[in-house]
Amino acid sequence: MDTSVLIVTIVILATVLISDLGTRKVTRLRLIRPFLAAAVVIPFFIQGVVTSGNGLLLEVAGAAAGLAVGMAAAACMRVRRDQQTGLVTSHAGAAYAAIWVAVSVARLFFDYGANHLFQTQLVHWGIAHQITVAALTDGLIFFSVAMLLARTGALAARARRTGAVPAAGHTLAA
Repeated sequence: MDTSVLIVTIVILATVLISDLGTRKVTRLRLIRPFLAAAVVIPFFIQGVVTSGNGLLLEVAGAAAGLAVGMAAAACMRVRRDQQTGLVTSHAGAAYAAIWVAVSVARLFFDYGANHLFQTQLVHWGIAHQITVAALTDGLIFFSVAMLLARTGALAARARRTGAVPAAGHTLAA
């Protein structure tokens, strides 16, 4: 199993589930943290972004798919403003967690399969389509990061519609 995919997948899954499951206050820090995590993760684990050809298309497709799945996960999250306290909160339950866990397990299974179950077929496919292992790994990482950023962007937009964004560490309120 590719260690970079494993680390990124587990860190993102744990971060999202810890941050989002149940009812949570929406704060600036909560909205900024995923962007900081992405800024740290990408330089350490990206193997060399492909800038042309099918490798680039695969990386772009990974990012686009991550955005779409991240938006689907965000749609499972409720965001509301408490009329009495003014606090903006989000609530994520089983459906939200199921999307994140299913995607993470699928990503890890693909990585495992690529190294142990269908390696030969994947190598032939990569050669036939001129896609390197680095582009494939980057596509998976872009998927993960894009999913996280889409969820965060959707949460920020919904929170903004619900109340004003406060200073760091404070909750959203009108």
